[in-house]
Amino acid sequence: MPTMKKLTPILYVERIEPAIAFWVERLGFERGAEVPHEDHLGFLILQKDGVEVMYQTRSSVQADAPALAERMPMEGSLLFIEVDDLDAVERALEGVERVVPRRKTFYGSEEIFVREPAGNLVGFAQFGG
Repeated sequence: MPTMKKLTPILYVERIEPAIAFWVERLGFERGAEVPHEDHLGFLILQKDGVEVMYQTRSSVQADAPALAERMPMEGSLLFIEVDDLDAVERALEGVERVVPRRKTFYGSEEIFVREPAGNLVGFAQFGG
């Protein structure tokens, strides 16, 4: 069997720009590779502490791989990120829409779920706290 080296979600969105401040200004991610498409970003990599998230626009996928675009639903995703300080995450996300308020789970975490500006859900969980 092959070794799996890394898993990076690619969030498929109409526009990338509205989501940038959520990741960069609020959570401290850094912008990596950026690819323009028409009058906006078509692709963007965001990275922090070994966590990587990619965004690609629908129009960029349609231009690059039309067959793929035809088979991709435009419905959003849910990311689950383990953190070491949920209190700090909550402070950083003050004013962001909470989908699930802070809670303790049966599997041993405290977590919150929010909606980022491009419409995807992001859960943050701290275990053993």
